[in-house]
Amino acid sequence: MNPDSMTQITEFFKPGTTVNIATIDDGLPRVRPFQFQFESDGKLFFCTAKTKDVYNQLTKNPAIEFVATSPEYVTMRVSGKVTFTDDKNLKEKILSGNELIKTIYQTSDNPVFTLFYLDHGSVKISTMTGEPDKYLTF
Repeated sequence: MNPDSMTQITEFFKPGTTVNIATIDDGLPRVRPFQFQFESDGKLFFCTAKTKDVYNQLTKNPAIEFVATSPEYVTMRVSGKVTFTDDKNLKEKILSGNELIKTIYQTSDNPVFTLFYLDHGSVKISTMTGEPDKYLTF
């Protein structure tokens, strides 16, 4: 992992940032908003329910891309493959810092509540100013 890349990513994607995540469903793209939760040990974490379509899509095909645009019209696009985890300590970290998620899942023991993360991938940073795109890996 490139520490400089991760610094740039986490400066752009703060915990709670809404991103748009794209998955594949029967060969067709599906996009939905998600909250970025946090970065830990070079991994970018999100959470979902095992009952949702996105969970089924990512278990069939773990390839993902997510994107967000800053108020200054800088766009960061991150691509990689996700890994799921039900690590109770990580779930507790999300629940303690996010009232919305706590309202939905209530406890880290909730069997429907799961996390997924990217631990490596590629990043494309674009601006609307005509500057060349910048590419990173992590």
